[in-house]
Amino acid sequence: MQMQGCFARQNTRFFSFGVFVTFLGLLLSPDVQAQMTGNCANCHTMHNSQGGLAMTFDQNTTANDNLTRGTCLGCHAQGTDSSAIVVLGTSRIPQVYHDGGTDLAGGNFAYITGLKGGGASDRKGHNIAELTGSDGVLYGPPGGINQSFHDNGFIVNTNNLTCAGTNGCHGYRFAASSLPNGISGAHHKNVAGKMDLATEPANSYRFLMGVKGFEDADWEENAGSSTHNEYSALQAPVALGCSGGGGELSCHGGASGVQPPDGTMSQYCATCHGNFHTLETATSDGVGTVASSPFIRHPTDLALPSTGEYAAYTSYNIDTPIARTTGVPDASSAAVTPGTDAVMCLSCHVSHASDFPSMLRWDYSAMIADGGVGGTGCFVCHTTKD
Repeated sequence: MQMQGCFARQNTRFFSFGVFVTFLGLLLSPDVQAQMTGNCANCHTMHNSQGGLAMTFDQNTTANDNLTRGTCLGCHAQGTDSSAIVVLGTSRIPQVYHDGGTDLAGGNFAYITGLKGGGASDRKGHNIAELTGSDGVLYGPPGGINQSFHDNGFIVNTNNLTCAGTNGCHGYRFAASSLPNGISGAHHKNVAGKMDLATEPANSYRFLMGVKGFEDADWEENAGSSTHNEYSALQAPVALGCSGGGGELSCHGGASGVQPPDGTMSQYCATCHGNFHTLETATSDGVGTVASSPFIRHPTDLALPSTGEYAAYTSYNIDTPIARTTGVPDASSAAVTPGTDAVMCLSCHVSHASDFPSMLRWDYSAMIADGGVGGTGCFVCHTTKD
């Protein structure tokens, strides 16, 4: 059976015998057994009733698609559970919204609402309207490429951003991927560990269509220098465009929808924040060359120099992660190789939300040159500045 996308619900509460037979057939198929383990009842309900209560995570009596017990938020944003990973039977469900002490690799949407951290603020993360409410200041994504044929210039905006599908991050991102179809089937077909194909959501890093990487089995709940996610990058950035041609690479992946052409995390972020990271041409960033200063923005998908201050970053720092340009590794590595390993968007930001403005991994206002905070934040790479 297939897992659903975000927020979408069915009005029909009953299913035919044919659907039930199909459901059983999927459960018994070798492919499904190889990809998904655990009791079916952990995620699915046959009648949405047990002991007089609705069999959904939020006790909602409205039926969900594919007989699931919850939507994206119902499963992954249970909120008041203090654990970053909820254990249900033999299933372990990562949480993106919780009030506990440990956050997973993507961060925690609870910082936006004030459920956790130093106070509510829209600046702390991506606003998923049905979870955090719409952004009170921004409409389009910062650095977003404004197009006249989009809604107010931006096809994805603070009012329609979802977890998955056309206006989301996870799963297929094209017009026909209206939820739940964008993410449908990915949970049962999920490929764990090394993700170097990225030809569909199930074999893409964290279901981010087209992204390559290595997934830590615990979503970095117990992260360390040798236990962490691994990301893919380029040694030098390329020019991205809507249609490609003229030295540009297109982010529109044909039948697969929007995706990064080279499978890197920074290119993926650029599909929405293109003016921050898309080059003017294939050989210039509009001011200088792509690999040297002056820059009009902090470079990403660019190898750390092997000389000077950067040469000292040789041991992986989980608070300032780097990405690999030599292919997706088979396992996490504690080593960093300046000249080869690269800076990326997630070197400084988290993907969901943090307790700092602009989704940063650290307090930017505390990054003071010669301020005695060496080995943290900006100074992990800029080792001589503190």
